[in-house]
Amino acid sequence: MSLAEVRPDNDADVDVGAEMAAIGVAARDAARRLANATTKEKNAALRAMAAAIRDNAETILEANSADVDDTRAAGAAAAFIDRLTLTLDRVEAMAAGIEMIAELPDPVGTVMAEWDRPNGLKIDRVRTPIGVIGIIFESRPNVTADAGALCLKAGNAAILRGGSDSFRSSGAIHAALVQGLEAAKLPATAIQMVPTRDRAAVGYMLGGLNGNIDVIVPRGGKSLVARVEAEARVPVFAHLEGVCHVYVDRAADLDMAKEIVVNAKMRRTGICGAAETVLVDRTVADSHLAPLIEALKAAGCLVRGDDEARASVPGVTPATERDWSTEYLDAVISVRVVSGIKEAIDHIERYGSHHTDAIVTADEAAANRFLSRVDSAIVLHNASTQFADGGEFGMGAEIGIATGKMHARGPVGVEQLTSFKYKVRGAGQVRP
Repeated sequence: MSLAEVRPDNDADVDVGAEMAAIGVAARDAARRLANATTKEKNAALRAMAAAIRDNAETILEANSADVDDTRAAGAAAAFIDRLTLTLDRVEAMAAGIEMIAELPDPVGTVMAEWDRPNGLKIDRVRTPIGVIGIIFESRPNVTADAGALCLKAGNAAILRGGSDSFRSSGAIHAALVQGLEAAKLPATAIQMVPTRDRAAVGYMLGGLNGNIDVIVPRGGKSLVARVEAEARVPVFAHLEGVCHVYVDRAADLDMAKEIVVNAKMRRTGICGAAETVLVDRTVADSHLAPLIEALKAAGCLVRGDDEARASVPGVTPATERDWSTEYLDAVISVRVVSGIKEAIDHIERYGSHHTDAIVTADEAAANRFLSRVDSAIVLHNASTQFADGGEFGMGAEIGIATGKMHARGPVGVEQLTSFKYKVRGAGQVRP
């Protein structure tokens, strides 16, 4: 899976620290090669990786079936099982996503800005690879393909540490990625998979592997992100939980609102862009509230609401204070009536996670106010929160949705996985 094959986790003879250190050294060596790889070389590897995933689809699905069986036997929730499960269509989507990344412009070497100084110096700001990126993720085996491919396109080496539940699945996908790298004659260690479930490996990654990891990207639940932010000794592209909202404004079309709300919650309940709270303007509560709740219930969603929501439809359970800040990742949603757009924005600021929030309205002024004042990485007008996805943004794929404000924010795609440097050209100038 990198320097070693998958091995038994009870292998007491393995020094995890030494193993991880060796992975870091190999990644740094690969990053130096990738920094100067041509666009043609990288795209050839990506297309070969996509072909290898298709060729190994049966092996990937067999590995995934074993992961799913173990996780289901452990009593995991249905939404968790859905995030873990691969199908032939989802495997094809992985391959197609890699091919889409191959078609994206290569960011490396792009001149971001250029200017001349009065003394004759010519200055260019140019995109460069970051170097070695560590990605720590949970549950979703497709992140193996997305993260590996995005890092490669941006000229970075990747060290991937997947969740224990998806260990076999991620390993099978990674093997296909390595086939693609080797076919294109790029270093097999350009994308490495941590070959153990041992949690100590995460600690070594957070320590930076002796300076060999340049940035960490966590993709998972609140506890994972909290640990990474607390312990990391290298920069972090933080992906906080997705406590996402849909605000149904007083000028919202009811049919549009129902379609957006149901899709935002129920299309896939276990993704970070799934809506967790619906806010309804009190002005239209009499006409909109009950139909929205009934549509959610008809789609199989459990609704928790405030007093007004509970009074509108039988069977709505009481929402507690904790519900307003809960990422359910399941067919559960909280509903609250608010006194206008200001109260909706205040609610989102207090309880949200600055991930993705939407307004449904025909009032352009209200939409512009919401889009300007809601301080989230992604804000939408008359569209489902489920569009919070790098692929839907035309980025091919994403490593995650960054909710911080430094360097990367929103979908972390190819461009967000680059840094820059200044190239300065002179003609013998010296500074007086």
